Amino acid sequence: MEFHMTCIGFIGLGLIGGSLARSIKKFHPEYRILAYSHTRSTLDQALEAGVIDEPLEQNDPAFGDCDFIFLCAPVQTNITYFPFLKSVIKSGCILTDVGSVKGETTEAARKAGLAASFIGGHPMAGTEKTGFASSTDYLLENAYYFITTNPNTDPQKVQKYSDLIRSIRSLPIVVSAEEHDYIVAGVSHLEHIVASSLVNTVKSIDTKDEKMKLVAAGGFRDITRIASSSPVMWQQICLANRTDILRVLDRYTEFLAHFRSMIDQGDSDGLFRTFSSSKDYRDSIDDIQRGSVPRQYLLYVDIYDEPGGIATVTTLLAMNQISIKNIGIIHNREFEDGVLRIEFYDDPARLAAEDVLNKRNYTVRKKV
Repeated sequence: MEFHMTCIGFIGLGLIGGSLARSIKKFHPEYRILAYSHTRSTLDQALEAGVIDEPLEQNDPAFGDCDFIFLCAPVQTNITYFPFLKSVIKSGCILTDVGSVKGETTEAARKAGLAASFIGGHPMAGTEKTGFASSTDYLLENAYYFITTNPNTDPQKVQKYSDLIRSIRSLPIVVSAEEHDYIVAGVSHLEHIVASSLVNTVKSIDTKDEKMKLVAAGGFRDITRIASSSPVMWQQICLANRTDILRVLDRYTEFLAHFRSMIDQGDSDGLFRTFSSSKDYRDSIDDIQRGSVPRQYLLYVDIYDEPGGIATVTTLLAMNQISIKNIGIIHNREFEDGVLRIEFYDDPARLAAEDVLNKRNYTVRKKV
């Protein structure tokens, strides 16, 4: 009996495509991974890092060997590959993407005669950074991963796709393309629009010497962090998911108008009820997700602002073989405890660091 080695192809190796490729290679080193990127240096980096086994040219017939093909370029770019892919993919190949809008791509796949092969995909993970250099083999761990179906989708292919996603420690959720687009309009696309609007509002009202920018509080930074994402990507998302975004944006502007009315009228009871309702719903999100591994592993440490203060902490952790993912000083602590914010790769590292620092009499606070 002939042995078949699973072959996976990538078109695009940015943050998400690169992280997917890294994760698959991490958990399935025996899989053969092929990739094309419009930037040759990206392919060279991926090859040198051992993430891919073979770099391909654009429209390379070698994609015909693949059991999965992940389209990881912008939505409009992905769609341009459909005529070529229709001519080369083998029977049984699962063609998928990683875009945050599914309706347009699903319809384009149908028109290209690829409805039986195409299953949409969307990992709910990412950062404000872009490019293969920012990709990691842990970005998708414990992240929800939408798998979207259409009337022509083979249930066995959905199961095969779900099995692959589970194997890299992501959490698959199977929905229709229409339901997916409405969900992400509410919990992802609206938030980026709000973040961009908040930043531009503060920019427009800031003092001449930019005091608002200087003292921007922890809450402002946290809620607007995603405004640093790719403008090109979010331009395309807003246009591709226009109907659902307008639907949720209209509801949001109604709430803003209601807030304005309550403040204008001095409606104390109404303001309390509204803030209380949002608090209860937000707290319930933490309750639901507490059973999963936390997405961030943070410690906040009080230290004196003196030469060598941070170096002492990092040296202590290094001596105990504890790796740090990120570290920084919090200059405005309106919504945060501690001066030094340290992020770790996993919870065991955070717990070990907490123990080490407590033994040295540092004041340490956890954030779950």
